[in-house]
Amino acid sequence: QVELVESGGGLVQAGASLRLSCAASGRTFSSYAMGWFRQAPGKEREFVAAISRMFGMSYYADSVKGRFTISRDNAKNTVYLEMNSLKPEDTAVYYCAADWIMDYRLASRSTGSYDYWGQGTQVTVSS
Repeated sequence: QVELVESGGGLVQAGASLRLSCAASGRTFSSYAMGWFRQAPGKEREFVAAISRMFGMSYYADSVKGRFTISRDNAKNTVYLEMNSLKPEDTAVYYCAADWIMDYRLASRSTGSYDYWGQGTQVTVSS
């Protein structure tokens, strides 16, 4: 069992930056690939970024590539999402998720692959 708690959301103006954090419980954090997803009102949850268990292999949605950076600190059981040059279309509830996976190089873009989810943190970007 893994519990995930996101933090760092807020209200910012377009062009600003935010750093989201997701703290995980448990002693097997390094066994999980981690992902960030987001859901805007009236829309389906969508992939934002993911990072492999080991060696920091990262994957991004085209809409955030070059602006967002995912990272993890396995010693702190924490995954981060650094968000720069924020746009109003980035407004959503952001969720982190954990995927138990054998391959230490891979991380899925699919919501269905993830076993555990946090409660989400709201990010609002004003124009």
